[in-house]
Amino acid sequence: MNVLNSGQLLCVQCDDLPWKPSALAPGVFVKDVAITDGLEMQIVRVEAGARLPLHTHECPEFIYVLEGELILRGQCLPRGWASVASVGSVHSDVHSETGCVFLLVDRPL
Repeated sequence: MNVLNSGQLLCVQCDDLPWKPSALAPGVFVKDVAITDGLEMQIVRVEAGARLPLHTHECPEFIYVLEGELILRGQCLPRGWASVASVGSVHSDVHSETGCVFLLVDRPL
């Protein structure tokens, strides 16, 4: 994982990053891009049928769907849609019926 200090800039060819199994749930994989100032950027792949557990946000979360469809609390977010969750928001049903890939900016786990 790339960790940036104040004043640094990083450009990354994300296609070269390996997919790693996520600790959050089976069928979820991540490409770790970088961490800076308490936030982490990842590319997340959710396989068809995979579900993420209930979670409460301790900091803002930003999602941008790159491929497929992500279902977030009953709302389908297809490619090109974004989601912003504020501190204290709860995600009780996050899954993909078709599989999807999204960009995530959140706190490091």
